[in-house]
Amino acid sequence: MTETETVTTSAYLARVDELLADPRPFPPRDTDHATGWGGPGWLIEELYVSREFWDDEDDDDGEAREREYELAEARLDALAGVFTARWGSPYTVDLFSYLRADCDGEGSGYEAPEPVTLLSWKAVTLNVWPLPGGGRWLGLSVGQEDKELPVVLSAALCEGPAPAPAAPGPGLGE
Repeated sequence: MTETETVTTSAYLARVDELLADPRPFPPRDTDHATGWGGPGWLIEELYVSREFWDDEDDDDGEAREREYELAEARLDALAGVFTARWGSPYTVDLFSYLRADCDGEGSGYEAPEPVTLLSWKAVTLNVWPLPGGGRWLGLSVGQEDKELPVVLSAALCEGPAPAPAAPGPGLGE
């Protein structure tokens, strides 16, 4: 890891540690803030946001997006190493199954819990660490909502049960 990567990882780790130590309550309703979103029982911090890719006519093969995605994944891996040393190995949640269940379940009354729904619109997987003491969990994901939009490394801090590796609901298992 280069000195720049170490500093970047340290900065992201400090932001996550601040979330973990901050005694402020979660927002009473879904809202956005300067670096993410929050709602009853959950917060999402966008740790890294790449540039947008609207003006990439010269990058038809997506090399710039791929480089940004690889950079964000390397940063996720560095943070994951720290969190794994603290709390053990994470498990992986298939966010696509939640997205599919959410889309297939429109009108059926099925609604995936937040922040899982929000994350599922941007990322395919979520690394989850149940936190010591029970009742809270931390998740990390990398994703891009659309090819023109930024690649985002997100951290989620949530109360309540962690999402299951596969989502319940309509449209799964088909």
